Amino acid sequence: MKDIVNFLFETGMLQKTPRSGFQFLGSGCESVAEHVLRTIFIGYSLCKLEPEADESRVLKLCLVHDLPEARTGDMNYVNKKYVEVNEEKAVSELTETLFFGDDIQDAIREFNEKKTRESILAHDADQLALILQLKEYDDLGNKYSKEWIGFAIKRLCTDTAKKLAETITKTDSSEWWFKDKGDWWVNANNKR
Repeated sequence: MKDIVNFLFETGMLQKTPRSGFQFLGSGCESVAEHVLRTIFIGYSLCKLEPEADESRVLKLCLVHDLPEARTGDMNYVNKKYVEVNEEKAVSELTETLFFGDDIQDAIREFNEKKTRESILAHDADQLALILQLKEYDDLGNKYSKEWIGFAIKRLCTDTAKKLAETITKTDSSEWWFKDKGDWWVNANNKR
């Protein structure tokens, strides 16, 4: 049980690990854990759009894809030009005391190899999470977001993800909660 508890403490580091690329965007912040959560929901949605995919496998890949960052930190595209991260060592050491460590290693390996339908969908979910975040910053006026979105869209693999990205870019990020602009926004406290 002690090894599992230590693993669970380690996963908590993802809440404290910032996604480092936003410093180059000039606005925004997100932890790796926040990114992973959104990626899981996107993976779930992609599986509903592509029911032939193994949903539980996609969700597992989305769940663990950035787990090594609890040890390595988040390395953005600029950092990766200069720093080499030994993710394999991080994964090995992270999982060596867990009786289910091989399962985590296999899932991370599958995600990284990007050969299965499920790993491709998980990669698309990862990029769509970034695209959603960038669209939110674009809607708030960040002038660099659109260009970043364009690069992220080029990394998408499936037609389903590309269609979803197209819809994301055409949808105001506040529409889901602010679409019914009317009397409620004036009189909400008066209605019981």
